[in-house]
Amino acid sequence: METTKKSQVVGIKNAGIVIICCFIIALCIFYFLLGNGANFMNNDPNNHPLNILGTIYKGGVIVPVIQTLLLTVIALSVERYIALRSAYGKGSLAKFVANIKDALSAGDVKKAQAICDQQCGSVANVVTSTLRKYEEMEKNTELSKEQKLLAIQKELEEATALEMPMMQQNLPIIATITTLGTLMGLLGTVIGMIRSFTALAVGGGTDSLALSQGISEALVNTAFGILTGALAVISYNYYTNKIDKLTYGLDEVGFSIVQTFAATH
Repeated sequence: METTKKSQVVGIKNAGIVIICCFIIALCIFYFLLGNGANFMNNDPNNHPLNILGTIYKGGVIVPVIQTLLLTVIALSVERYIALRSAYGKGSLAKFVANIKDALSAGDVKKAQAICDQQCGSVANVVTSTLRKYEEMEKNTELSKEQKLLAIQKELEEATALEMPMMQQNLPIIATITTLGTLMGLLGTVIGMIRSFTALAVGGGTDSLALSQGISEALVNTAFGILTGALAVISYNYYTNKIDKLTYGLDEVGFSIVQTFAATH
């Protein structure tokens, strides 16, 4: 039973540290790269930008916030890729499930256990735990067949429940950023438009610098917000789909184990 006591999924447990690091990196990018004087006329960030970096800098204080969200999505997406790759194990999940089903159909539990040992990962952990319960129930002479089947099914569910939180870890943060990124972009857009209309009101339409800066702020934040939200949606759906496939695989193997026990005992 020891295999069910510790998840094999490797991941970052404290996403707050990732967010803080991303915020620091975003500030450095904003002030030292985007705000570099070489990106503006007369080396002055208050003047018109000369390139795309300067234009992004004109997006204002919302830019590093959205950059933080964007970097966080990228960092957690990479983290989830590594974590779920370890959860799947060394080989193809579909092939693993098929091999386990073949071994169980032949009544060879030892071979199924050997396949799990070779596969490793969270899926193999769950199947290994269930197979051990299978062997335990074979030796049990006190319980009825129905009770043994329930015990095997319960072990499968408990082992799966232990692994699932680690597989889904940090995905709620990515899901939150899908909305938050868009909202931050909208906030930056509104601030930029307010600045533009203020420039028109104060300067009577003659302050082109203030007007262009407000428009730049609006457009840059819109673009960054949409990019962040879109990337977060893609990442969240991609990893949710991978977890669903993994869960379906576990259900399929678990059903085979229970059916094999029911048919042979």
